Amino acid sequence: MTELIAIGTKKGLFLATSEDDRRSWQLSSAHFPGMSIYAVAIDNRGPQPRLLAGVDSSHFGPSVAISDDLGATWEEPDVAPLAFPADAGVAVERVWQITPAASGVVYAGVQPSALFRSEDGGRTYELVRALWDHPHRPEWGAGFGGQAVHTVLPHPDDPDRVLVAMSTGGVYRTTDGGASWAPANTGIKAYFLPDPWPEFGQCVHKVARDGADPERYYAQNHHGVYRTVDGGDTWQSIAGTLPADFGFPIVAHPRRGGTIWSFPLVSDGQREPVDLRCRVFRSTDAGEHWEPQQAGLPEEPFYQVVLRDAMCADDAEPAGVYFGTRSGEVFASRDEGESWTSVAAHLPDVLCVRAASL
Repeated sequence: MTELIAIGTKKGLFLATSEDDRRSWQLSSAHFPGMSIYAVAIDNRGPQPRLLAGVDSSHFGPSVAISDDLGATWEEPDVAPLAFPADAGVAVERVWQITPAASGVVYAGVQPSALFRSEDGGRTYELVRALWDHPHRPEWGAGFGGQAVHTVLPHPDDPDRVLVAMSTGGVYRTTDGGASWAPANTGIKAYFLPDPWPEFGQCVHKVARDGADPERYYAQNHHGVYRTVDGGDTWQSIAGTLPADFGFPIVAHPRRGGTIWSFPLVSDGQREPVDLRCRVFRSTDAGEHWEPQQAGLPEEPFYQVVLRDAMCADDAEPAGVYFGTRSGEVFASRDEGESWTSVAAHLPDVLCVRAASL
């Protein structure tokens, strides 16, 4: 079995492979050198895995490239596959998320905050108009990284149900295939607003779905870590035993309910790990208790940030966990965070990481 890690950076996409059960890794040279890769997906549903990369060229703009041979060749469209209708009056600035859904369906979340849907495996996309036309949209603000849909979670059992999250704006859901959307932020705090408990406007950094219970989600907020057990109707804080409640990623085990990982930072004003220690925190009881995991990680003072999509888990047994940093380091655990090894160092800023068994 081959394990693949796709690493999107500020200056290209790197592919790391392992043929020895994730004990060692071989790193490719950069695909799309000099271009920023903010989103990457590994679609394992077909006869061969498909890679989809959100490629951001400072000259040509954003696009989505496809490879069906693990990066040996790439299909790059002549015309941008994601484009707003002329009456929208805006252009796609960046692709932030690519998510395979039902057979042939791929979703893309973009900046400015919008959702696109593809029915041909990610080659062409159409705007999900009801979310773009939502009456709340004029009031969605821009987070520090921009105004973008960065989380897209299709329901595993019902293709008409999709949950998205954006900065800023919060969590929204559809139950009718995207024909209508409603906010789902009750219990998530927006301390920076005059009303800290608004219907929408939260700066949600990332949302993950539980590996066993599709109605249970976890959210890393701009100060706050939350859980919902009712599909997003209400959220409760689970930050109690974390050393800090600020951070960007939240990752769920692919199969084991209640197991999640986080990489907390001191605060929004001090974006560095608590006590300058490189530590991943894991919970095995849905966030009631958290424990640090750091065996094999750097012991010296560590200042780097892990961005919202720069941490993931694979689907192997036991599950692997991976993260990359703004300083170009990538770490892997083949035992669910109990121990860590280095995959790469001295890469450009790591923006996103995805991994899968092939």
